[in-house]
Amino acid sequence: MAETKAQTEPPGLETDGAGKVDPVSLADLLEWFLNYDQKVAIVRHPHVEELFRWKSRHDDERGVQTYPFDNAESRFAVGVSQAVAANDTEEKLARWITDVLQALGEAKHLNEDLAKDYNLAQDRSHVEEAEKLPSKNEREMYLTSCWIESLCTAEVRFLGWVYQELYGKPFEPVTED
Repeated sequence: MAETKAQTEPPGLETDGAGKVDPVSLADLLEWFLNYDQKVAIVRHPHVEELFRWKSRHDDERGVQTYPFDNAESRFAVGVSQAVAANDTEEKLARWITDVLQALGEAKHLNEDLAKDYNLAQDRSHVEEAEKLPSKNEREMYLTSCWIESLCTAEVRFLGWVYQELYGKPFEPVTED
């Protein structure tokens, strides 16, 4: 079956006269990425949803007040919408994406190290695999890092595209001189 243009090209991102992103076009763009981009659609994967449920319970047990999102996808959608609204200049958005990219790298590195040290399968439930870790602290670090890696992977991909749409050039991480 031939792919349609809607499947191969994301919809455009619209802004108002002041350069503020139109929330409807942002939602349409996000929906496209959730449907057609594997890195963003990761937030719909059952293992990521399981991590989201674990993280929500873990936060509740520790008394951390969080908004009660229905699922990982909702949490992601609100987060990227807030990030776009709060980072309303090229410099702010570039710094935000750079920070998310750094968090992604740190989480990925920790996950890889723990997976290697304890022979954890990467294609199985992270919550189940965490049971192989010898301490509660390591399990919490691993599961939190798995959640952060999933969320940041999707966020960097999506916000990188938003940046390109808004500023007409590919995102490049901010470097401190």
